[in-house]
Amino acid sequence: MKLSHFQFNLPKELLAEFPAENRDESRLMVIDRQKQTIEHKMFKDVINYFDDGDVLILNNTKVFPARLYGNKEKTGARIEVFLLRELNSEQRLWDVLVDPARKIRIGNKLYFGDDDSLVAEVIDNTTSRGRTLRFLYDGSYEEFRNKLTELGETPIPKYINREVTAEDAERYQTIYAKEEGAVAAPTAGLHFSKHLLKKLEIKGINFAEVTLHVGLGTFNPVEVEDLSKHKMDSEELIINQQACDIVNTAKAAKKRICAVGTTSMRAIESSVSSQNTLNPYEGWTNKFIFPPHDFSIANCMITNFHTPKSTLLMMISAFCGHDLMKRAYEEAIKEEYKFYSYGDAMLII
Repeated sequence: MKLSHFQFNLPKELLAEFPAENRDESRLMVIDRQKQTIEHKMFKDVINYFDDGDVLILNNTKVFPARLYGNKEKTGARIEVFLLRELNSEQRLWDVLVDPARKIRIGNKLYFGDDDSLVAEVIDNTTSRGRTLRFLYDGSYEEFRNKLTELGETPIPKYINREVTAEDAERYQTIYAKEEGAVAAPTAGLHFSKHLLKKLEIKGINFAEVTLHVGLGTFNPVEVEDLSKHKMDSEELIINQQACDIVNTAKAAKKRICAVGTTSMRAIESSVSSQNTLNPYEGWTNKFIFPPHDFSIANCMITNFHTPKSTLLMMISAFCGHDLMKRAYEEAIKEEYKFYSYGDAMLII
């Protein structure tokens, strides 16, 4: 398949700028691959598609407040700094994106906070917008991280054309988020409320937690017509033995195994044994899933509605079947489903 197969026109008014009032009251499109049918439900109806012994695979990564605003020394120009990943905790080195980038050169210093309580020095250029910063801060590592949290704001997606609200800090985070390290939320999980998770648990559904720290590379548009030439950014991945045991037991019993979100699906597809079981893993993955692809672990997935030409859409095409996915997206637009991070959801069975 080629890049042009993943182009469609999305009306601007279907971009969700705010979340649903209650997490589990987004709309849910249910796609049955075997019957080739499409149904319209509420997200909380998802419980009706799972039984005792089925498994939901959850990405428990936690978004940290990765967007900072600083001022350049001498000129005082306002600079946005987006923290991507920590390179060295002792030296306080970070891989970041800066905007506007043309003003930021090696040797420049940036000052953060009303009292300039945090300073960073640019020590390297990595990409056109990428820089390596060394943070200068008098205090322990824990105090330094607290300072980043205090000065940073929730990195809601750029297309959401409004100021960050206090509500975003809570809503742009899954209720099962535990392991800090993502710069974007695994958004399919945003639809789960505590009440719905409890009801699923009472019904006998098991949860397997994996950790994939979502980076901005997930959202980079594909720019090559030949999909095999696209390179994904690496993201940190941890799958422990407990998660493997839960998943592999369900697989042996032929239960429904549902990846909640494209990040959970990419996580499990990155560590499959020769017997098509899930292996423990700790490291990095740059796995890119596009059609055709044989999925080894999950036989069901929950996902949001994605952007044209995105790697996320390509994974859905591989899992759902391209023609059925196209039909689902045409119907979603006609029925005015909301797209992207705060949008509605899709269950593919």
